[in-house]
Amino acid sequence: MGEDPGPARPAAPLLIACALGIEQFALRSGRGGAGDAPGPVTVLRTGMGPRAAEAAVSRALGADRAPGTAVLASGFCAGLSPGMHPGDLVVADETRGAGESTVCTGTGLLAEALARTVPGRTVHTGPLTGSAHVVRGHERADLRATGAIAVDMESAATLRAALRSGSRPVAAVRVVVDAPEYELVRIGTIRGGISAFRVLRAVLPAFYEWHRSLLLPRR
Repeated sequence: MGEDPGPARPAAPLLIACALGIEQFALRSGRGGAGDAPGPVTVLRTGMGPRAAEAAVSRALGADRAPGTAVLASGFCAGLSPGMHPGDLVVADETRGAGESTVCTGTGLLAEALARTVPGRTVHTGPLTGSAHVVRGHERADLRATGAIAVDMESAATLRAALRSGSRPVAAVRVVVDAPEYELVRIGTIRGGISAFRVLRAVLPAFYEWHRSLLLPRR
């Protein structure tokens, strides 16, 4: 008989951080209700920009008495790689910002879970870089030259703040809302983001699968 792996760890909370009200609405109203989650789930709206994200996540985790809360940054992003389309998914293997790099937890498992959860959508894995403003034109090309595949304003700050508050699993999943060939006039333009919105509404089961994997016993 195989070795008994012992009981699963107690369910730790999951904090999903996003910047915009529309992102929070998509995540809260989509597939995957709280009853499907392996532990308590909070969808936190941080506000736009790295400073707002860092402050909001620090406050949320500072008031959280449950250690080990997993943190997942999510929402929309700008794709940097040619051939990306609105509605594509980006799973960060690392986030970059403020001269720091944060390695993400369980990137491969998360990418596989998303491919199953949102079939037909391309899932890209690679570095996700941060910016203090919406990136356009030549800036997009400059960031692509660093090896990054996508850019957003909050993910790097979110994960940085999360780890400053204690050791915990962290990850970032973004949905491409504009790309080199599909550049939006502004981040709030919905016409080019309808596909992205629908995809964001569908991702929660994959997030729960990732979170559940963190609670499994380790040999």
